[in-house]
Amino acid sequence: MTCLSVNINKIATLRNARGANNPDVEKVATDCEDFGAQGITVHPRPDERHIRRSDVLALRSRLRTEFNIEGYPDERFMDLVLRVRPAQVTLVPDAPDAITSTGGWDVNTNFDFLCSIVERLHEGGIRVSIFVYPKEEDIRTAARTGADRIELYTKPYADMYPKDPEAAVAPYVAASKVAHNCGLGVNAGHDLSLENLAYFHRAMPYLNEVSIGHALICDALYLGLQTTIQRYLDCLK
Repeated sequence: MTCLSVNINKIATLRNARGANNPDVEKVATDCEDFGAQGITVHPRPDERHIRRSDVLALRSRLRTEFNIEGYPDERFMDLVLRVRPAQVTLVPDAPDAITSTGGWDVNTNFDFLCSIVERLHEGGIRVSIFVYPKEEDIRTAARTGADRIELYTKPYADMYPKDPEAAVAPYVAASKVAHNCGLGVNAGHDLSLENLAYFHRAMPYLNEVSIGHALICDALYLGLQTTIQRYLDCLK
């Protein structure tokens, strides 16, 4: 079974545009759960331009499904996640001012740093996923850090999918096999959508979770949130 984790950052962006509490981030998160999502993802950034630290703290007691917190593991981030202790932390190599995640870790270069972060998170009882390209060397090195999962950066797949779906997915199929053989779970995310998700899911031999936010919220503007979540879940059947 592949789980759908809904990234609600865009909901917080919309709320912050007016300075009040509409839409209510906590309510949207629990509504997503009610509509079938098996997890909620947030990516708090230092400038709090979407999800705020206070949101993360509040969500922890409201959510009934898995809580996944993404971010670059500086001390402020680590203090937050070790306080909240979500089910999963996804480590991403984003600069503080990045608009969105733009690539995976150079795991070999950052190996010692990632090992120390994984150890600290494990001490807090948190499952750890490392955001990577579908490259065998990065995946094997990620396994050596002690991480539990990888999250495959899927923008290259999404970009190539309209032209050649088979070629687009091939590196990810190979990557999932390498990860599985290394004892790692496999997550995926970035630019997955109703257009390309079902094909991706059918092709992947091992896929624990997809994390989707931007495309899902865009679809919800036209289809409604409940219908949209159901359609994404249908892609994962």
